[in-house]
Amino acid sequence: MQAIKLFSPACERNQEPILSQLKTYLDQANKVLEIGSGTGQHAVYFSHHLPHLVWQTSDREENHASIQAWINDAANDRVLAPISLDVGSKSWPAQIADAVFTANTCHIMHWHEVQCMFTGASKILSEGGLFIIYGPFNYAGQFTSESNREFDAALKLQAAHRGIRDIADMQELAKQTQFSLQQDIEMPANNRLLVFKNMRP
Repeated sequence: MQAIKLFSPACERNQEPILSQLKTYLDQANKVLEIGSGTGQHAVYFSHHLPHLVWQTSDREENHASIQAWINDAANDRVLAPISLDVGSKSWPAQIADAVFTANTCHIMHWHEVQCMFTGASKILSEGGLFIIYGPFNYAGQFTSESNREFDAALKLQAAHRGIRDIADMQELAKQTQFSLQQDIEMPANNRLLVFKNMRP
């Protein structure tokens, strides 16, 4: 039976503006680890337009079938089959990457999982490597739009631990794990692209 190839309208909408930024920040990278590859759309799209990169997909095993279906259809050997990665686990797969990318995960995860993601990323990134995070964020405890306020309420109805994170908390977490925020970029639909640099020697 053919694997189900899932489709995310949100990925379709945001992939072009994200790509426009990744072209700048990943121009010197060779290998990227994507945390939470989801449907697999981002990996295939970004790799197609960034031919110098090897793109390592990852997610929980229940999402692997769709990711692999997208990879198979793309027939791009620079997009690697998904590895199992639960960010809350103390045991991450042995990887060394020049950059780590994740989209729309921080507001879904438990906060302790966000903390684990920073810790894990700091260990697998090469010196000076970038940790790039896309999604909505609050500032000084305030929502940046009414739509984000409504989105946050919807997230909390799904699960109490979910919700839009505050940029101050992200920066404090980055400091604890020896990351430095290099850029905070405004993106369409009230989202941001945060670019952290690994300062760990």
